[in-house]
Amino acid sequence: MTERQAFDLEAYVRRSQTGPCFICEIVGREAGYYEHHVVYEDDMAIAFLNKYPTLYGYTLVAPKEHREQATGDFTPEEYLALQRVVYNVAEAVRQAVPTERMYVLTLGSQQGNRHVHWHIAPLPPGVPYSEQQLAALNIENGVLKLSDEEMSQLAERIRKRLEGMKNPQS
Repeated sequence: MTERQAFDLEAYVRRSQTGPCFICEIVGREAGYYEHHVVYEDDMAIAFLNKYPTLYGYTLVAPKEHREQATGDFTPEEYLALQRVVYNVAEAVRQAVPTERMYVLTLGSQQGNRHVHWHIAPLPPGVPYSEQQLAALNIENGVLKLSDEEMSQLAERIRKRLEGMKNPQS
């Protein structure tokens, strides 16, 4: 089991409400962001490891263009193309890490983390029921303590799984 470390929720909330859009920063390869943890990228979407994972393999998928509504900012065709990426990334994560259940959801708010994105969070086998579902995603319980090297290796395993698939948009 991976060790957990405390998470400064107050600083995170402050940054998500007042700082630049973290997804746009990653897409723009702004200094200080972790482009080597990107697991998939095409003209439309980007997928990358969650910087603050509560579950091993926790990955985010987002449109590269800043959009804020999970459905309203997309045509049906754009939405379905993005969901194909979400599906393929989730399958690659499921194949790369032990997974009892895959959680896929979109979170965020108009008050912070506005850029729409999907969370792909693999629940490992053997987690007691009381620690599953929303409890497994609760950042107040701390985040996994993973080194940059561990994150890079995990990202590489997921990328290799994606490379074994056909075009994630098809």
